[in-house]
Amino acid sequence: MKQDNKKGDELMSSNYIRFDWAMKRLLRNKANFAVLEGFLTTLLNEKIIIRKLLESESNQEDEFDKYNRVDMLAENSKGELILIEVQNNNEYAYFQRMLFGTSKLVTEYINRGEGYDKVRKVYSVNIVYFSLGSGKDTVYHGKTEFRGIHQGDMLELTPFQKQTFKVDTVSQLYPEYYILKVNDFNQVAKSPLEEWIYYLNTGDIPDSATAPGLTEARERLKLDKMTKAELDAYYRHLDNIVILKDNIFTERAEGRAEGHAEGRVEGRMEGINEGRLEEKREAASNMKSLNIPLDVISQVTGLSIEEIKAL
Repeated sequence: MKQDNKKGDELMSSNYIRFDWAMKRLLRNKANFAVLEGFLTTLLNEKIIIRKLLESESNQEDEFDKYNRVDMLAENSKGELILIEVQNNNEYAYFQRMLFGTSKLVTEYINRGEGYDKVRKVYSVNIVYFSLGSGKDTVYHGKTEFRGIHQGDMLELTPFQKQTFKVDTVSQLYPEYYILKVNDFNQVAKSPLEEWIYYLNTGDIPDSATAPGLTEARERLKLDKMTKAELDAYYRHLDNIVILKDNIFTERAEGRAEGHAEGRVEGRMEGINEGRLEEKREAASNMKSLNIPLDVISQVTGLSIEEIKAL
């Protein structure tokens, strides 16, 4: 049953709750872990079972952060840490923010006096609703590898290290990063991950979607299950998102307008300078044809002797 929505219609195409709101309000409930587990299982391509949710200091609760950023720190069945963030605001230093978040987890979740072999694996999953960097894909994966600068070979673990750490490659010891640029997805979903990205982008879950977690999302993330107070808060959240997107669009439009204006001025100046340079070249060419010494031509026109010889 569709809701007769009056607020937030710009972002809502179905009767399902947006994922960023669900993470903040609903997915922290153990009864709803299956939704988040399904998403992570699809993204990481391995069965993920959340052992517990941990609180992150960056998971702020002020009015701006309620719609701007959402952090969730989970621990899977192998004791690995998974930091999930939804970011609606265009943050130019977001790459550095990702690095800071993983570095902080690495140092926070090791007890004083423990050896480095106790450092825990960290996954940083970033769902961004803005244009981050320059790239054509919608999902990016980053990991750490060491390659020889002379031989080009990959630095590998010794058999003892593989047995001790229970991993096969060096990169498995380091944090891994996933970036989902969901606003850039504008095609028919053809894989489980694309079905999730479609939902993250539109808030809609097609009947044909079968990706892990989406069946549970259909059952548990419906608007008609929310109280009036929850709906009011949710609509305010959508209004804030719309305002934020409008601000970003306005800033971009103003930036483009300023750029065009500056470009016109720069273009006129470049044209004037190019015209003056062409006049100097023509004068130098005429003097050269009269066998005037090159050093004299250079003094008169300001062109270098090499430039004059090339005429």
